[in-house]
Amino acid sequence: MRRLILGVMALCVVAAAAQDEKKVTVSGSIHSEILIPQEDEKIGAEKPDDKVLTNTYADVALASKWVDAGARFEFLQYPLPGFEKDFKGWGLPNFWAKGKFNRLEVTLGSTYDQFGSGFIYRTYEQRSLGVDNSLLGARVQWRGDGFTVKALTGRQRRYWNWNKAWITGADAEVNLEQWAKPMQAHNAHLMLGLSWVNKHESQEDLMADPTHKLKFPEYVNAWDARARYQQGPVSLLLEYAHKSQDPSFDNVYVYGPGHVEMLSASYSRKGLSALVQVKRSENMSFRSRRSMTGISSMINHLPAFSMEHTYALAALYPYATNTQGEWAYQAELSYLFKKGTALGGKYGTQVRLNFSHIHSLEVTAGERDVMGGEGPKTTFWGWGDETYYQDFNIQIEKKLSRAVKLNLMYMNQRYNKTAVEGEGGMVRSNIAVAEVRWNMARKWTLRGEVQYLSTRDDEGDWWYGLLELSWAPHWMLTVSDMYNSGETKIHYYQGLVTYNVKSHRIQLGYGRTRAGYNCAGGVCRYVPASRGVTVAYNYNF
Repeated sequence: MRRLILGVMALCVVAAAAQDEKKVTVSGSIHSEILIPQEDEKIGAEKPDDKVLTNTYADVALASKWVDAGARFEFLQYPLPGFEKDFKGWGLPNFWAKGKFNRLEVTLGSTYDQFGSGFIYRTYEQRSLGVDNSLLGARVQWRGDGFTVKALTGRQRRYWNWNKAWITGADAEVNLEQWAKPMQAHNAHLMLGLSWVNKHESQEDLMADPTHKLKFPEYVNAWDARARYQQGPVSLLLEYAHKSQDPSFDNVYVYGPGHVEMLSASYSRKGLSALVQVKRSENMSFRSRRSMTGISSMINHLPAFSMEHTYALAALYPYATNTQGEWAYQAELSYLFKKGTALGGKYGTQVRLNFSHIHSLEVTAGERDVMGGEGPKTTFWGWGDETYYQDFNIQIEKKLSRAVKLNLMYMNQRYNKTAVEGEGGMVRSNIAVAEVRWNMARKWTLRGEVQYLSTRDDEGDWWYGLLELSWAPHWMLTVSDMYNSGETKIHYYQGLVTYNVKSHRIQLGYGRTRAGYNCAGGVCRYVPASRGVTVAYNYNF
């Protein structure tokens, strides 16, 4: 199949190139991260056999009126720390060609897509995590007046191979206001969506005990239904997903079905926005290879209902979604106090409140770890005994003058390290952050951060400081230090010099990186400690 797709791709490229050159555009990028590692016994950084480690990617895309095509070259023969053995390699694993015929699109090769919120299907690339679960096959999409229908089939990428399971799916969304004049008159919108995904995976030999072998379902089906209503500043989303029996490593090979329920409501107008979300998920790990572990081979995605923090200490204990099941709640409120008011002052004041709480399900019968069984029985509304994660934070953005802007944040966090990482107990912390940005002159900007994390758990207290001097449009100098004032007394220092010119960006650095989890959207990868010289290069054309 791979050779067939490459052959069709070549024909598409020739067809595109044959068109008027003025109507054909070529774009692409080069992205490379390099580490020259050094041993550091104090932080537990080991020096690998390879003297230079790098993750390097080069993308190119051709766009025309009727045909688009593209490919990505990856050099990961000496990967950065924290990636699995199978991640190592180099080649051209991503390639695609798309034919565009009025409302119809047909794509062959590597495709990325998402059905609804991703509960039953999401393929995407996240290089910082080493995730690329694209589908190698075919995708068809038709856009009509007020509706979109798409279908796809193929095999899912796992590093330098493609899993044997065959993935097939279809998705349809319709906007009813297109045919309802009263809705149009009141600026109301109603979207209904329905999705279906099938996994066809052959049998594997796996013994439940010395005398019994597990029999796996050859076909696993999942479906998703959703409705979104919008009128003026109000938006409501209701979504439900269900998955048939799918025993896998993630659920200890039990045969219970999986499902997700989500309700999301938001309100937004000038100066005010609010969001409330509730999600209940159970047994919704969905892989194209049932025996896989880690973050590879995932067909679906369960977003974490926790804020993704950018400040270093606020992101020290990130949450990874529990695929076996959880109750998740998130609420956010943002308000802008206008200029000239008591709290707004001369320039106005932005205040944001965010609250997340993630809890275990109540199990009334059965056990999670009995291989070959039906799995645990739960009550829909019941809470279990464990809090997995909780985060309350308040952020204040205040412009003190035309040149100075102040950001403040306070955060109270509860992180169940045992539930997320396997051991460590509950980590309770309070975090304070102050950030100041000073536009010293037309091209000069100085930014500083001071952060403090207070806890009696895990490794104890942390401090973090950063200074960043920018000279637009070319130079930026950054120095930072993260220091554990609790148990270890270790400094994690960093120094970076960044230079930008036209479409090129190069960064040179040196320092230490703490061992920990790198997370995005509830998906996490463990990254070991490292020290050494770093080089990062980006080029877009």
